[in-house]
Amino acid sequence: MFRQANEHLPTLVGAALLATSGVAVYSTYKLLTTGDRRARETVYYETAKLVNEYLVFHYGAPGEVLRYDYGPTEALDFPRRVAEECLEVYRNRVNKTKVPSRALDIGCAVGRTAFELAREFEQVVGIDFSQAFTDTCCALKEQGSLDYEVKDEGDLMTSLKATVDPAIDRSRLQFQQGDACNLPLDLGQFGCVIGANLTCRLPNPYDFLNRLPSLIAPGGILMLTTPCTWLDEFTPKSKWLGGFTDKNGQPVSTFDTLKRVLGPDFDLVLDKNMPFFIRETARKNQWTVSHASIWIRKE
Repeated sequence: MFRQANEHLPTLVGAALLATSGVAVYSTYKLLTTGDRRARETVYYETAKLVNEYLVFHYGAPGEVLRYDYGPTEALDFPRRVAEECLEVYRNRVNKTKVPSRALDIGCAVGRTAFELAREFEQVVGIDFSQAFTDTCCALKEQGSLDYEVKDEGDLMTSLKATVDPAIDRSRLQFQQGDACNLPLDLGQFGCVIGANLTCRLPNPYDFLNRLPSLIAPGGILMLTTPCTWLDEFTPKSKWLGGFTDKNGQPVSTFDTLKRVLGPDFDLVLDKNMPFFIRETARKNQWTVSHASIWIRKE
């Protein structure tokens, strides 16, 4: 449905964002007074614009995301493809009698990967730093679908519906707001952990990486994807995993550092490039290639 935008979001998305307005206001104040990187990220990811862009990124049909009969179609459905890559390794490489049937999606955004993991795992936990994203996930779990709108041009919008596959048991999922750099200590262990396009948006990715061995049961799997878009506005350069030269003048890539940090506790079983496509408007979009790696926790 093609229509003029108005000042109100569709009901469910609007309700989700209203619940977070206090967070956004506080974060804006904190940003203005302290310049805190985490506050800057909070402001950015609490906006209705980002929620809608991520809803179509996660749940949009190919024709809703890419409206032309040409373009990078292989980059569509990235959140689903992430889950499928992970599940293929889980089914073929993991002794499921030895690891818990629990999955954790850290940086779950609006939840598509977490929902797809529930096809296999008995319990799936989704955590995101954005309260707006977390509320959107909870609305999708409760309702099974969510009305939203995407920008076409200027104030012209199209109304869409995000829908969770009815074959997925939504009762298996739970979502909570949380910080990947300071995860709760009582999460327990998981047979699978995913962090998709997360590490290069953390203020200290080493805090996240160092927590992973305690989160993943021996024999369980870890999947990370990253476009390696290191920016000082999100991560101080001293904490970048890659994209710089070391003291000897040698280039250091993100994957180099992942292998060094994860190597003592994990075996690398797969690494590949995975493109993704984010719709901003009907004519302006982002095409990006993420590096994906899958690891098995050493026994």
